[in-house]
Amino acid sequence: MNHTPRIRTVLTCTLLVVSFGAAAAACSDSDSNPLAAKPFDAADQVSFNTPDDSTKVDPDKPLEVVATGDDGRITDVTVTDDSGHHLAGELDAEGARWRSTAPLSAGVKYTVKVSTEDEDGSPGVRTLTFETSPAKRLLTVNLGPKAGTYGVGQPITAELSLPVKDKAARAVVERALKVESSPSVEGAWYWVDDKKLHYRPKEYWPTGATLRATSNLQGVKVSDKLYGGPSKELKITIGDRIEAITDAGAHQMTVKRNGEVINTIPVTTGKPGFSTRNGIKVVLGKEYFVRMRGTSIGIAAGSSESYDLPVYYATRVTWSGEYVHAAPWSVGSQGYANVSHGCTGMSTGNAAWFFETVREGDIVKVINSLGAEMDPFGNGFGDWNVSWDRWRGGSALVADTRDGSSSVDEARLRPEV
Repeated sequence: MNHTPRIRTVLTCTLLVVSFGAAAAACSDSDSNPLAAKPFDAADQVSFNTPDDSTKVDPDKPLEVVATGDDGRITDVTVTDDSGHHLAGELDAEGARWRSTAPLSAGVKYTVKVSTEDEDGSPGVRTLTFETSPAKRLLTVNLGPKAGTYGVGQPITAELSLPVKDKAARAVVERALKVESSPSVEGAWYWVDDKKLHYRPKEYWPTGATLRATSNLQGVKVSDKLYGGPSKELKITIGDRIEAITDAGAHQMTVKRNGEVINTIPVTTGKPGFSTRNGIKVVLGKEYFVRMRGTSIGIAAGSSESYDLPVYYATRVTWSGEYVHAAPWSVGSQGYANVSHGCTGMSTGNAAWFFETVREGDIVKVINSLGAEMDPFGNGFGDWNVSWDRWRGGSALVADTRDGSSSVDEARLRPEV
């Protein structure tokens, strides 16, 4: 809070101008106006709670400026770091003490400028520079995915180096994480667990959008003895809107580009007991060749359901091993029956076309399957299966409206054919 210096002399001059116009020149003379005088060094008027030597300041303690003696008061205090950011603070009504109300950053140089006035209203100034000690515990952020072009369903991810559980600390982290989209869209962060956040817009990303994600957490106090560390910014672009809708009941996949159907493919999905998951999935990656074994999903070797197959043109949609891939052994069932162990199978030619058409971040949606719903987190990017209202409730900056816990465990990388 700033206080305006006493202006008794200025008011007197104003009255003289009104009453005695001829005397105005005398009143405007700088020698008789304390406010027009060059500020004096206020070293004897103020003191700081910082060390007198070159010792660095503890960022966990507030900064204080105190008026010393009875012949003056503090009128204003400004504190800025090397980046030009201001440190908030409050000055008491008497101008006797100023105290920071926001935490100092760690490992940062600050400049303090204190304005004062003496009992006659003459201005003084005192400037101080100091550095805060570096943090002993640093919280760093790894933003993902890696730079490149992705589909409209790709979320931005933030992996933290240390767990953050307290909601106030989470709010500090979230405020420092910025995602800029051109064109601009509405979006929000969701705390998947104590070390992971996802960011997505309300609707799919616009085709051709450019995204920039940054962390401004460096030096910022997150919680007691924990400060933010450096991180690298992320830039990605969004390609065409590719959506593959698999109707497990009709045994058919419809592929769209920017809303227009570009292919219809006969498929087979998971048979009873191994039904393919319903819901929206996001392409996680593409593998030209994968060795798929039933033992990886708990099927006993030598049993009636056992398999060990070389698989080509495999497009992954879950971490647990659900793919869209070539299945030449089931061509006779494709378009007619579901005979796989959870994957979406198609002919080698169709699988090669699909493999070349899609990219990471594209949408693969399954409907009319007897399987469970896609897990929103922990088995790939099921983020789009969360309603927008619930998604916003996963932010530390709004009221928590989620049902149950959002914490998940990573699933094993196992293929399902």
